[in-house]
Amino acid sequence: DGEQERDFLYVKDAVSMTLFFLDQPKIFGIFNVGAGRARNWNDLAKSIFKAMDRVPQIEYISMPENIIQQYQYHTCAKIQKIRDAGYTKPIKSLEEGITDYVKNYLVSNKRLGS
Repeated sequence: DGEQERDFLYVKDAVSMTLFFLDQPKIFGIFNVGAGRARNWNDLAKSIFKAMDRVPQIEYISMPENIIQQYQYHTCAKIQKIRDAGYTKPIKSLEEGITDYVKNYLVSNKRLGS
């Protein structure tokens, strides 16, 4: 039904978080990289349609029986550790990331760095 939740993180934020450690060689360990907020698949789909200026048309399919018992219906990164380590940059919302990606890369067929 699209209400399964994930911690969607824009790739630019994932790279920024990763590069933070390059500049901080004395900080080490295992850190979650994420937005720290769970959002559902419906939110993702609606954001894509909105970024494309289209009316949402979503069709659902049933969960395959062979994975229904193993499927994670909720994931969310706990990011306080990376914040405590000094990472202070804001993290784009799902809508901001989708809009940037769709309008500035997919629609224009542009690539990062070009």
